[in-house]
Amino acid sequence: MNLALIADTFSPLRSSGAVQLRDLSREFIEQGHDITILVASSQLPAPFILEDFGGVHVLSLRTPKMKDVSYIRRTLAEFLMPFFMRHHYRSSPLQNSKWDAVVWYSPSIFLGPFVSYIKKTSQCRSYLIIRDIFPEWAVDMGLMGKGLPYLFFKAIANHQYSLADVIGVQTPGNKAYFNKWLAKCTGRLEVLQNWLADTKDTGCSIRLQDSKLSGRKIFVYAGNMGIAQGIGVLFRLAVALRERSDIGFVFVGRGSSAQQLRDDVTAQKLENVLLFDEIDPDEIPGLYSQCDIGLVSLDQRHRSHNIPGKFLSYMQAGLPVLAAVNDGNDIVDIIQSESVGYVSTDGNSDSLRAEAEKLILDLQQGVDFRCRCKHLAAKLFSPSTAVEQIVSALDCVESGNERL
Repeated sequence: MNLALIADTFSPLRSSGAVQLRDLSREFIEQGHDITILVASSQLPAPFILEDFGGVHVLSLRTPKMKDVSYIRRTLAEFLMPFFMRHHYRSSPLQNSKWDAVVWYSPSIFLGPFVSYIKKTSQCRSYLIIRDIFPEWAVDMGLMGKGLPYLFFKAIANHQYSLADVIGVQTPGNKAYFNKWLAKCTGRLEVLQNWLADTKDTGCSIRLQDSKLSGRKIFVYAGNMGIAQGIGVLFRLAVALRERSDIGFVFVGRGSSAQQLRDDVTAQKLENVLLFDEIDPDEIPGLYSQCDIGLVSLDQRHRSHNIPGKFLSYMQAGLPVLAAVNDGNDIVDIIQSESVGYVSTDGNSDSLRAEAEKLILDLQQGVDFRCRCKHLAAKLFSPSTAVEQIVSALDCVESGNERL
């Protein structure tokens, strides 16, 4: 196939979405497809830049600034983003390209108008990869009510759903949300698990053996630290375990809650915690090779299901997980059924501490989590599986097969 993949993030950005799309595009090439990334970028000196990224064509299209700005400015910028992308695309060398299919990645929910343009000009099939059901999760978190802002975002989200021949959600629990969409259209709905390519350990700028945590069992959290992650429970866990000289905590990343975490650690004078800024994704395997347990947290107010990208990276590295997530989340069943760690679902640091100490004891007794984790990563979360599934679904759309 000759595919266009539309997104608002791509390598060399360090977000989990950027890493996922880098790995996915490489796998499309590996399986013999041609793929072009059409990506929004607010950093361009020109309306567009066309580059080659290891055989992947990347057309970056200039858009308004969307990151590290106020919520109102970000909303306006994201609303305008697809129109800027379409305008600059029309003056690019790819303006007359014809695609066999268009694939796009959400978040953002605002890419619909540009997807619609590509789909109409190429008369092609479409696949929406949705990793984030917005604005529903924002309502769950208490960030907005169901007033006019919600109705605005809901209309934007519904527009992008209407453009999809296939929607791939990340867990079975997310399928129920799209029952109304299925009733109104002839599209297909399926579970498309997250994915992450296997990467080699090329070292890391963080050297824990030279730090105050040397010799301890290390709990690591690497990724975004925002409201949705609810990492306050992990801070409270570190406080609860501060007297255990054999345990340490490492937090690596950025986000709206990162500074609060730094302030709290300083205020409590925690000697069992180290904090680092975001590092290059290629350094993550080197970081994890120095650690023992991966931390996952999601705010308890979530009602949707989510398999964070960091969970995949822990599995790939052979690290068992300690998770604090919302009750009923599909990740709970995965962790428990595959015996790759322990989970707390009540938001209580005491119960999380109990699970943490059980996990430490298991490691001390030689439980082979490494093989279990790596097996799970290879079975469910490989880019090759994701690409094969996307292509198969698009082929079914072409042949008119019954929807899933």
